[in-house]
Amino acid sequence: MPVVVYSVLRLLLFAVALGVLWFAGLRDWLLVLVAAVVALMLSYLTLRGPREAASRYLAARAEHRARTGERFSREIEDDAAAEDAALDAQSGDAPAGDGAAPAR
Repeated sequence: MPVVVYSVLRLLLFAVALGVLWFAGLRDWLLVLVAAVVALMLSYLTLRGPREAASRYLAARAEHRARTGERFSREIEDDAAAEDAALDAQSGDAPAGDGAAPAR
């Protein structure tokens, strides 16, 4: 959730910079480029707390995954195992000796 909060705040800063620069008279593609740079600088200066919270959240998730040995969620792991079992069963059904590679 902290990652979503940080992302939304950065998007809001971009929108504010875009609006201010548009009202200041900047138009065309340069408006978007300058607004992105201004929003980047403002987010670095003003969003330290949310950025650190998002960083702690992601670090905790990575540590939990490393501790449990999970690369993906349990549902994805179970689905992949069932898919592998189905492929193994399918390749075992092919007649041995016709020289054809198993279909994938």
